[in-house]
Amino acid sequence: MTDADRYRLAFLDWLACAARGQREPPARAARAAADGLAGRVAAAGCAGHVLDYDDTYAAGLVHASAPVAPVALLLAAERGLSLAAALAAYAAGFEATAALARASHPALYERGWHPTSVCGVAGAAVAAARLLGLEPDRERAAVGISLLGAGGLQAAFGTDGKALQVGFAAATGLEAARLSAAGAEVSPDAIATGFESAYGGTWGAPRGRPAIRENWIKAYPCCLMTHAAIDAVQALRAGNGAPAGEIVVAVHPTARRAAPRNDPSDGLEAKFSIAYTTAHTLLHGPPSVESFASPDAAARSFAAAHVRVRADPALLETEARLEVGGRVVSAASHARGSPQNPMDAESLARKVETLAPGLALALDDLDAPAAAAAQAAGLL
Repeated sequence: MTDADRYRLAFLDWLACAARGQREPPARAARAAADGLAGRVAAAGCAGHVLDYDDTYAAGLVHASAPVAPVALLLAAERGLSLAAALAAYAAGFEATAALARASHPALYERGWHPTSVCGVAGAAVAAARLLGLEPDRERAAVGISLLGAGGLQAAFGTDGKALQVGFAAATGLEAARLSAAGAEVSPDAIATGFESAYGGTWGAPRGRPAIRENWIKAYPCCLMTHAAIDAVQALRAGNGAPAGEIVVAVHPTARRAAPRNDPSDGLEAKFSIAYTTAHTLLHGPPSVESFASPDAAARSFAAAHVRVRADPALLETEARLEVGGRVVSAASHARGSPQNPMDAESLARKVETLAPGLALALDDLDAPAAAAAQAAGLL
């Protein structure tokens, strides 16, 4: 697969998530409140992330498409540009977001920031700058301006706020590029230094191996840090099932921080509960989008009584190990959907078709107007 194919796949995956996600309450609220292009971009950013099913760059624990794709698509549509132009801008913004998140990991997480929102403003600004035809110095200024509005908290995980703050990041990047195009000035170098001081991150720009080659296309609509445990349980189900006794799920401390919920009270919280998703998979199989409409009572009860999560810094961030009675009964190092264990073409096509029937052909003709793809997904 070429890098161009990878960008197109990740963009289609995001588009399908956005098409389905716009039905969710926070996305509906964002669409109702939308005012102008920036409002539509914010609403699309929320819709694409609200299912927590969109692609993820694990090296920076960032959803690099989520704040960038809505800007690339909707700004290209407004300017009458092609899908090819939208995808080129998206690729540049994706790499900018991923590079900044990778350089700043795990510092951002350890301070309680949401890397997708914090770093996504920069990538969104890059995508918008490319579509506006800004010169390199104006693009750098746009990135600097975008960082003035960077934000997003892990405290929002498991609430409407997580997706909303991704939408805010997308709109902030767009507005930063527009301000730069209009002549607004900042010192990008000073802003980068200030970013490091305030956020605890490290300034990083794209270089070397493209991040898209290490991107995950998620197999399950929940926090990435629950996926290895889901796969480990699936391996148990395929064998003799779980032995009797308390199941201990060992994960890296970063995974525990990302998915901290123990007893979720609603579907959004359940997406960020390793114990709950483990129990759900053991009882019913891996969760689907519909599984998170509300927590399953049996899974919630089983998780509370029989599943315990503990942090083990010796594990990889995306690894999980299941233990019963002190004995390892199953483990997963590279969950399904990871670069090391990607989904096959049939599974990928089924994911898109399930989320957005008929959308799979939306990116086939790159000479077509970007507006056509946006309309096909219901974003215009």
